[in-house]
Amino acid sequence: MRLVILDRDGVINKDSEDFITSPEEWKPIPGSVAAIARLYRAGYKVVVATNQSGIGRGLLDMDTLGRIHARMLDSVRKRGGDIDGIFFCPHKPEDACVCRKPEPGLLNEIADRFKMNLNGVYVVGDSERDIVAARRAMALPALVRTGNGRKTLKESGELDGVPVFDDLQAFVSTLLSSELKTH
Repeated sequence: MRLVILDRDGVINKDSEDFITSPEEWKPIPGSVAAIARLYRAGYKVVVATNQSGIGRGLLDMDTLGRIHARMLDSVRKRGGDIDGIFFCPHKPEDACVCRKPEPGLLNEIADRFKMNLNGVYVVGDSERDIVAARRAMALPALVRTGNGRKTLKESGELDGVPVFDDLQAFVSTLLSSELKTH
């Protein structure tokens, strides 16, 4: 099985310091929806792993998060793709849970659900916590410059050997052209 795991905010959609708290606030990054559809059509399973502490902070409820994800899924399906799973952590950073990235809990849950280890599976993110979580789950991290990616490039000490791409579309193009190594 070929699988790619994507962070949501900053990779698929525009991020907001004020959180994405309604379906109307969910705005895809140009090219990201087409990139997901392209991965799907190429035979990849596409899964989203996202921290959503806005739930724990009381900024949105589970129903609203479901409607945001329905909007994301609808936009991908209109382009001929699909998302095979959405895994999220609803906890605040101070809750010290195992599912909030940089902890590997969400990624381990994905591995369990798909009955596979994550060796050779790319986790595409825009922040250091995505990179750290990927490494802790024995997956391959990749960074995009969208969202917090440019800031992460300047500030992170965790990027040795991590491939960097302008955006999700550039990652997908490179992966599908077989120029990106998988183990």
